[in-house]
Amino acid sequence: MSIPTLNRLRELKLGGMAQALQQQQEQPGPYAELSFTERLAMLVEQEHLYREQKKQSRLLQQAHLKLNVTLQDIDYQHPRNVERSQIAQLAQSEWINRGQNLLITGSCGSGKTYLACAFGHNACLHGYSVHYYRLSRLLQALTQAKADGSYHKLLRQLARTRLLVLDDWGLEPLTQAYRNDLLEIMDDRHGQSSTIVISQLPTEQWYGSIGDNTLADAILDRLMHNAHRLQLKGESMRKRQDKLTQDEQSG
Repeated sequence: MSIPTLNRLRELKLGGMAQALQQQQEQPGPYAELSFTERLAMLVEQEHLYREQKKQSRLLQQAHLKLNVTLQDIDYQHPRNVERSQIAQLAQSEWINRGQNLLITGSCGSGKTYLACAFGHNACLHGYSVHYYRLSRLLQALTQAKADGSYHKLLRQLARTRLLVLDDWGLEPLTQAYRNDLLEIMDDRHGQSSTIVISQLPTEQWYGSIGDNTLADAILDRLMHNAHRLQLKGESMRKRQDKLTQDEQSG
């Protein structure tokens, strides 16, 4: 097989197939006894894997996750009310396929953002588009979008995102405009796309944190309907890590 053939494959955007063919040329031994059809099947499979890896890499880059962590990194030894069975079930991402939400609550430092980013990473590996925002920054971005005329474009982008991760829910008071923006987002996504909400406040306090009874009803009805919940407990993971570091230094 000549160099022009490899170049032609790359021109056709068949980079994975080109890599696999080059490997077959440079190390012909393992492939000598294979039929043409078998070798072609290997090239096609390599192209498929190559495209999947590129897609996953692109989705992870576009997700802007705050932490680069995976579900395999979760520490179950520290008691936080995190059950392996529930994590394993959620890891299958069927809840995303169904357009259901995930609500993660717990005190500061309990690992809420860590878990949310791990689920976001897992969703990217399953081929879903993901985007992480601190809620306050998303609302500020929507305000700016109204000013520059890109508001509806941003709303469409949010609606198309299969998994939206909203951190620091309820941390700051909402203006009337922010409440309206939240309702627009939740209404567009309801039953179509999934949202992970991260909050220090227990879900019972979310109603009061929104500040408008009518809009709170509308927002939370869409957000909490059929939602999965993780309520983290226990000592702050950050304080625990600081303590371990101090013990190591003193030792």
